[in-house]
Amino acid sequence: QVQLVESGGGLVQAGGSLRLSCVASGSIFRINIMGWYRQAPGKRRELVATISSGGRTNVADSVKGRSTISGDRAKNTVYLEMNSLKPEDTAVYYCYVQVVTATSNGVNCWGKGTLVTVSS
Repeated sequence: QVQLVESGGGLVQAGGSLRLSCVASGSIFRINIMGWYRQAPGKRRELVATISSGGRTNVADSVKGRSTISGDRAKNTVYLEMNSLKPEDTAVYYCYVQVVTATSNGVNCWGKGTLVTVSS
């Protein structure tokens, strides 16, 4: 099994910044992709940003220029820094990891989510 522990959410004023962290642990042979998705009330879950094991990033247009995703492979940790936050960034942010285990080449794993609330 794979466990994901997220941290860093909370209440932030518009224009402020935050940093989300997610640590993966458990039966991990290799991590292919790590990243973040978010889901606002009444909306579908959407991509925020991902980073591959090779360092390639994929960042949503809605946060591009305001967000930086990075990873620490030695620690199985992914970070998301967001600046110039807007009320529309309010959502539950979910850590996502695609891992290779002893029995599978690609397992999609999700964290429980951390709430980010941006006040105007």
